[in-house]
Amino acid sequence: MKPIKRSKIRLAAGKLYFTWKRYVQWMKRRGTFARTYSEDWLPYVAASHQTPTLRKLKDVEMWYQHNKVINLRIALKQLNGLLLQPGETFSYWKTIGKPNRRKGYVEGMVLFYGTFKPGIGGGLCQLSNLLYWITLHTPLTVTERHRHSYDVFPDSNRTQPFGSGATCAYNYLDLQIRNDTSEPYQLHVYLSDDQLIGEWRAATRPLYRYEVFEKDHRFTQEYWGGYVRHNTIYRRVLNRDGECIDEEYVTENHALTMYSPLLEAGGDR
Repeated sequence: MKPIKRSKIRLAAGKLYFTWKRYVQWMKRRGTFARTYSEDWLPYVAASHQTPTLRKLKDVEMWYQHNKVINLRIALKQLNGLLLQPGETFSYWKTIGKPNRRKGYVEGMVLFYGTFKPGIGGGLCQLSNLLYWITLHTPLTVTERHRHSYDVFPDSNRTQPFGSGATCAYNYLDLQIRNDTSEPYQLHVYLSDDQLIGEWRAATRPLYRYEVFEKDHRFTQEYWGGYVRHNTIYRRVLNRDGECIDEEYVTENHALTMYSPLLEAGGDR
Protein backbone atom coordinates (compact mmCIF):
# COMPACT_ATOMS: atom_id res chain seq x y z
CA MET A 1 0.00 0.00 0.00
CA LYS A 2 2.90 2.35 -0.62
CA PRO A 3 1.47 5.71 -1.82
CA ILE A 4 1.53 6.16 -5.59
CA LYS A 5 2.10 9.64 -6.98
CA ARG A 6 -0.02 10.24 -10.08
CA SER A 7 0.12 13.26 -12.36
CA LYS A 8 -2.74 15.76 -12.58
CA ILE A 9 -3.40 14.60 -16.15
CA ARG A 10 -3.64 10.97 -15.03
CA LEU A 11 -6.00 11.89 -12.19
CA ALA A 12 -8.23 14.02 -14.43
CA ALA A 13 -8.39 11.34 -17.14
CA GLY A 14 -9.26 8.64 -14.61
CA LYS A 15 -11.98 10.76 -13.04
CA LEU A 16 -13.51 11.49 -16.46
CA TYR A 17 -13.47 7.84 -17.46
CA PHE A 18 -15.09 6.53 -14.29
CA THR A 19 -17.63 9.36 -14.17
CA TRP A 20 -18.98 8.56 -17.62
CA LYS A 21 -18.81 4.83 -16.94
CA ARG A 22 -21.14 5.45 -14.00
CA TYR A 23 -23.56 7.47 -16.14
CA VAL A 24 -23.78 4.54 -18.56
CA GLN A 25 -24.42 2.11 -15.69
CA TRP A 26 -27.21 4.33 -14.38
CA MET A 27 -28.86 4.46 -17.81
CA LYS A 28 -28.76 0.69 -18.20
CA ARG A 29 -30.35 0.17 -14.76
CA ARG A 30 -32.76 3.10 -14.92
CA GLY A 31 -35.85 1.24 -13.67
CA THR A 32 -34.19 -0.44 -10.68
CA PHE A 33 -33.39 2.61 -8.55
CA ALA A 34 -35.54 3.96 -5.71
CA ARG A 35 -37.31 7.17 -6.73
CA THR A 36 -40.56 7.47 -4.75
CA TYR A 37 -41.09 9.45 -1.56
CA SER A 38 -43.68 9.58 1.18
CA GLU A 39 -44.39 12.19 3.84
CA ASP A 40 -46.06 9.47 5.94
CA TRP A 41 -43.44 7.72 8.01
CA LEU A 42 -43.35 3.94 8.20
CA PRO A 43 -44.18 2.97 11.81
CA TYR A 44 -41.08 1.07 12.98
CA VAL A 45 -37.47 2.25 13.35
CA ALA A 46 -35.25 -0.55 12.06
CA ALA A 47 -31.97 1.29 12.78
CA SER A 48 -30.92 4.77 13.82
CA HIS A 49 -27.76 6.70 14.62
CA GLN A 50 -26.55 10.26 15.03
CA THR A 51 -23.18 11.98 14.73
CA PRO A 52 -22.02 15.49 15.74
CA THR A 53 -21.94 17.98 12.89
CA LEU A 54 -19.18 20.22 14.29
CA ARG A 55 -15.96 18.41 15.16
CA LYS A 56 -12.62 19.95 16.06
CA LEU A 57 -10.02 18.23 13.91
CA LYS A 58 -6.29 18.79 14.08
CA ASP A 59 -5.16 21.66 11.79
CA VAL A 60 -8.66 22.04 10.27
CA GLU A 61 -10.32 25.46 10.45
CA MET A 62 -13.90 25.44 11.71
CA TRP A 63 -15.33 27.13 8.61
CA TYR A 64 -15.02 23.75 6.88
CA GLN A 65 -17.38 22.31 9.49
CA HIS A 66 -19.90 25.13 9.25
CA ASN A 67 -19.96 24.89 5.45
CA LYS A 68 -20.41 21.15 5.74
CA VAL A 69 -23.68 21.74 7.57
CA ILE A 70 -24.90 23.90 4.66
CA ASN A 71 -24.07 21.10 2.23
CA LEU A 72 -25.70 18.45 4.40
CA ARG A 73 -28.90 20.46 4.66
CA ILE A 74 -29.19 20.60 0.85
CA ALA A 75 -28.42 16.90 0.34
CA LEU A 76 -30.86 15.77 3.02
CA LYS A 77 -33.75 17.30 1.08
CA GLN A 78 -33.11 14.75 -1.67
CA LEU A 79 -33.02 11.78 0.71
CA ASN A 80 -35.59 12.41 3.43
CA GLY A 81 -38.70 10.28 2.97
CA LEU A 82 -37.25 8.12 0.18
CA LEU A 83 -38.92 4.71 -0.06
CA LEU A 84 -36.83 1.67 -0.91
CA GLN A 85 -39.24 -0.91 -2.24
CA PRO A 86 -38.49 -4.66 -2.46
CA GLY A 87 -36.09 -5.29 -5.34
CA GLU A 88 -35.06 -1.63 -5.66
CA THR A 89 -31.58 -0.18 -5.15
CA PHE A 90 -30.72 3.07 -3.41
CA SER A 91 -27.87 4.98 -5.06
CA TYR A 92 -26.39 7.78 -2.95
CA TRP A 93 -25.25 9.93 -5.86
CA LYS A 94 -28.10 9.20 -8.25
CA THR A 95 -30.52 10.34 -5.53
CA ILE A 96 -28.60 13.42 -4.38
CA GLY A 97 -27.34 14.54 -7.78
CA LYS A 98 -24.15 16.42 -8.54
CA PRO A 99 -23.21 19.00 -5.88
CA ASN A 100 -22.60 22.38 -7.51
CA ARG A 101 -22.87 26.08 -6.72
CA ARG A 102 -26.10 26.44 -8.68
CA LYS A 103 -27.85 24.19 -6.15
CA GLY A 104 -26.42 26.17 -3.23
CA TYR A 105 -23.51 23.92 -2.31
CA VAL A 106 -20.44 25.63 -0.88
CA GLU A 107 -16.82 24.67 -0.31
CA GLY A 108 -16.25 22.15 2.44
CA MET A 109 -13.54 19.69 3.39
CA VAL A 110 -12.65 17.07 0.79
CA LEU A 111 -10.18 14.32 1.66
CA PHE A 112 -7.54 14.01 -1.05
CA TYR A 113 -4.65 11.53 -1.09
CA GLY A 114 -4.02 11.57 2.62
CA THR A 115 -4.69 15.22 3.24
CA PHE A 116 -7.61 17.58 2.72
CA LYS A 117 -8.57 20.52 0.56
CA PRO A 118 -11.64 22.71 -0.06
CA GLY A 119 -14.16 21.44 -2.61
CA ILE A 120 -17.76 22.19 -3.59
CA GLY A 121 -20.06 19.90 -1.62
CA GLY A 122 -17.31 18.93 0.79
CA GLY A 123 -18.36 17.15 3.95
CA LEU A 124 -20.99 14.86 2.44
CA CYS A 125 -18.93 11.84 3.47
CA GLN A 126 -20.38 12.27 6.96
CA LEU A 127 -23.77 11.48 5.46
CA SER A 128 -22.59 8.46 3.46
CA ASN A 129 -20.78 7.19 6.58
CA LEU A 130 -24.00 7.47 8.60
CA LEU A 131 -26.11 5.73 5.94
CA TYR A 132 -23.66 2.85 5.67
CA TRP A 133 -23.57 2.42 9.44
CA ILE A 134 -27.33 2.29 9.93
CA THR A 135 -27.68 -0.04 6.94
CA LEU A 136 -25.36 -2.54 8.63
CA HIS A 137 -27.99 -2.70 11.38
CA THR A 138 -30.76 -3.80 8.97
CA PRO A 139 -31.35 -6.75 6.62
CA LEU A 140 -30.77 -4.46 3.62
CA THR A 141 -27.91 -5.45 1.32
CA VAL A 142 -24.96 -3.15 0.63
CA THR A 143 -24.03 -3.76 -3.01
CA GLU A 144 -21.42 -1.02 -3.38
CA ARG A 145 -19.30 0.66 -0.73
CA HIS A 146 -15.83 2.18 -0.89
CA ARG A 147 -13.54 2.26 2.11
CA HIS A 148 -11.33 5.20 2.99
CA SER A 149 -7.84 4.58 1.60
CA TYR A 150 -6.21 6.93 4.13
CA ASP A 151 -6.59 7.25 7.89
CA VAL A 152 -6.06 11.01 8.03
CA PHE A 153 -6.91 12.01 11.61
CA PRO A 154 -6.11 10.27 14.93
CA ASP A 155 -9.09 8.79 16.76
CA SER A 156 -10.95 11.25 18.97
CA ASN A 157 -13.82 9.89 21.08
CA ARG A 158 -14.44 7.14 18.52
CA THR A 159 -17.63 5.19 19.21
CA GLN A 160 -17.66 3.03 16.06
CA PRO A 161 -15.06 0.57 14.79
CA PHE A 162 -12.42 1.96 12.47
CA GLY A 163 -13.45 1.51 8.83
CA SER A 164 -17.18 1.36 9.46
CA GLY A 165 -17.93 4.25 7.11
CA ALA A 166 -18.20 4.73 3.35
CA THR A 167 -16.28 7.34 1.40
CA CYS A 168 -17.95 9.08 -1.53
CA ALA A 169 -16.96 11.14 -4.58
CA TYR A 170 -19.39 12.16 -7.28
CA ASN A 171 -20.27 9.95 -8.96
CA TYR A 172 -17.80 7.13 -9.31
CA LEU A 173 -17.44 6.36 -5.57
CA ASP A 174 -21.05 5.55 -4.78
CA LEU A 175 -22.92 3.90 -1.93
CA GLN A 176 -25.60 1.51 -3.18
CA ILE A 177 -28.05 -0.45 -1.05
CA ARG A 178 -30.56 -3.04 -2.32
CA ASN A 179 -33.76 -4.14 -0.62
CA ASP A 180 -33.79 -7.93 -0.84
CA THR A 181 -36.59 -8.21 1.72
CA SER A 182 -40.31 -8.48 1.00
CA GLU A 183 -41.21 -5.15 2.65
CA PRO A 184 -40.47 -1.45 1.99
CA TYR A 185 -37.95 0.60 3.94
CA GLN A 186 -37.84 4.38 4.27
CA LEU A 187 -35.08 6.89 4.94
CA HIS A 188 -35.58 9.54 7.59
CA VAL A 189 -32.56 11.87 7.74
CA TYR A 190 -32.40 15.31 9.30
CA LEU A 191 -30.32 17.81 11.28
CA SER A 192 -30.79 18.93 14.86
CA ASP A 193 -28.88 21.86 16.36
CA ASP A 194 -25.63 19.92 16.50
CA GLN A 195 -26.32 16.38 15.22
CA LEU A 196 -26.83 14.60 11.92
CA ILE A 197 -29.53 12.00 12.51
CA GLY A 198 -30.53 9.09 10.31
CA GLU A 199 -33.05 6.25 10.45
CA TRP A 200 -34.13 3.35 8.32
CA ARG A 201 -37.83 2.86 9.02
CA ALA A 202 -39.79 -0.31 8.28
CA ALA A 203 -43.41 -1.29 7.73
CA THR A 204 -43.33 -4.07 10.35
CA ARG A 205 -41.47 -4.66 13.57
CA PRO A 206 -37.97 -6.01 12.74
CA LEU A 207 -37.37 -9.67 13.54
CA TYR A 208 -33.69 -9.14 14.23
CA ARG A 209 -31.25 -6.57 15.50
CA TYR A 210 -27.56 -6.34 14.72
CA GLU A 211 -24.35 -5.59 16.60
CA VAL A 212 -21.39 -4.45 14.51
CA PHE A 213 -17.87 -5.05 15.83
CA GLU A 214 -14.29 -5.42 14.68
CA LYS A 215 -11.61 -8.09 14.88
CA ASP A 216 -7.86 -8.10 14.28
CA HIS A 217 -7.40 -4.35 14.64
CA ARG A 218 -3.72 -3.47 14.28
CA PHE A 219 -1.15 -1.07 12.84
CA THR A 220 1.75 -2.36 10.76
CA GLN A 221 4.91 -0.52 9.84
CA GLU A 222 5.70 -1.09 6.19
CA TYR A 223 9.09 -1.55 4.53
CA TRP A 224 8.87 1.92 2.97
CA GLY A 225 8.56 3.55 6.40
CA GLY A 226 4.84 4.33 6.71
CA TYR A 227 2.07 2.76 8.78
CA VAL A 228 -1.04 0.91 7.60
CA ARG A 229 -4.11 0.38 9.76
CA HIS A 230 -6.08 -2.86 9.43
CA ASN A 231 -9.20 -4.49 10.79
CA THR A 232 -12.10 -6.76 9.85
CA ILE A 233 -15.75 -5.83 10.42
CA TYR A 234 -18.35 -8.40 11.51
CA ARG A 235 -21.88 -8.25 12.82
CA ARG A 236 -23.90 -10.41 15.20
CA VAL A 237 -27.50 -11.21 14.34
CA LEU A 238 -29.73 -11.25 17.42
CA ASN A 239 -33.35 -12.41 17.61
CA ARG A 240 -36.06 -10.60 19.57
CA ASP A 241 -35.01 -12.46 22.72
CA GLY A 242 -31.48 -11.11 22.40
CA GLU A 243 -30.02 -14.48 21.43
CA CYS A 244 -27.19 -14.51 18.90
CA ILE A 245 -28.26 -16.68 16.00
CA ASP A 246 -25.49 -15.83 13.53
CA GLU A 247 -22.21 -13.97 13.07
CA GLU A 248 -21.61 -12.47 9.64
CA TYR A 249 -18.48 -11.17 7.93
CA VAL A 250 -19.00 -7.65 6.59
CA THR A 251 -15.73 -6.30 5.17
CA GLU A 252 -12.05 -5.70 5.84
CA ASN A 253 -10.18 -2.40 5.85
CA HIS A 254 -6.62 -1.35 5.07
CA ALA A 255 -5.75 2.35 5.20
CA LEU A 256 -2.55 4.34 4.97
CA THR A 257 -2.05 6.11 8.30
CA MET A 258 -1.14 9.78 7.97
CA TYR A 259 0.10 10.14 11.55
CA SER A 260 2.37 8.13 13.82
CA PRO A 261 0.15 5.73 15.79
CA LEU A 262 2.92 5.12 18.34
CA LEU A 263 3.29 8.81 19.11
CA GLU A 264 -0.47 9.25 19.34
CA ALA A 265 -0.79 6.35 21.77
CA GLY A 266 1.99 7.78 23.92
CA GLY A 267 0.31 11.16 24.03
CA ASP A 268 -2.91 9.68 25.44
CA ARG A 269 -1.24 8.33 28.56
